[in-house]
Amino acid sequence: MLNNYNGMAQPLWQNGPAPGEFYNFTGGQTVQKLPRELTTAGPYGTKRSTAAITTGSSVLGIRYDGGVMLAADTLVSYGSLARYQNIDRVFKINKNILLGGSGDFADIQSIMRNIDQKMIEDQCYDDNIEMKPKSLASWMTRVLYNRRSRMNPLYIDVVVGGVEQNGTPYLANVDLRGRAYEDFVVATGFARHLAVPLVRENKPKDKEFTAEEASQLIRKCMEVLYYRDTRNSSTYTVGVCTPNGCGVEGPYQVNENWTFAATIKGY
Repeated sequence: MLNNYNGMAQPLWQNGPAPGEFYNFTGGQTVQKLPRELTTAGPYGTKRSTAAITTGSSVLGIRYDGGVMLAADTLVSYGSLARYQNIDRVFKINKNILLGGSGDFADIQSIMRNIDQKMIEDQCYDDNIEMKPKSLASWMTRVLYNRRSRMNPLYIDVVVGGVEQNGTPYLANVDLRGRAYEDFVVATGFARHLAVPLVRENKPKDKEFTAEEASQLIRKCMEVLYYRDTRNSSTYTVGVCTPNGCGVEGPYQVNENWTFAATIKGY
């Protein structure tokens, strides 16, 4: 009877895996197709990045009535060494999007290569439709959450800003775990503690900032960060995105004034 059953009925689990292998689920990724470094231990075990090496500090983004502004200093530190002092960390993605990155600069370069490839794919369609900032932020949450779930995160914290198709300014923060939020002011690093309160304190109750107000706050906040954050430099760039297009301006120099140092006691 067993032989007759095997000859007449189809097996319950069709197209199953070969002995010692895994089932290839539709739309999934088999272990055999994963990169070798994720499946094979080296002589000292499987390796993962456990800390950032060359790092960029704060990024600040402010939304105003006509667009968004992003600012970041030009220093990339090697530990506590001010190693690279002329590095742009605010990037123009396309005519609608700006991105500011802090954290491990190698990981920022890695995600930027992936983003550049997506921009090339957009251009290949030749349909005059380009990615918008909200779409990029959503895509980055998926990528960063995926890397985090594989225990191999990208050690970055980014600010995505730009203008949507209907002309509405958009500003969001995405961190290394894929968490995201939108607001009229977002920041990474020490700017979360030092700059965001300054911006919120000056926010008009019933309206958005004007371009001039946003620009003045950017200058003030970058000055405060230079004084108070040891990983910030006095040189910074500012990205501006409006319905007319995006661009990165600068570098600008903080107006230094150290006369207050004489009043500081206890050091």
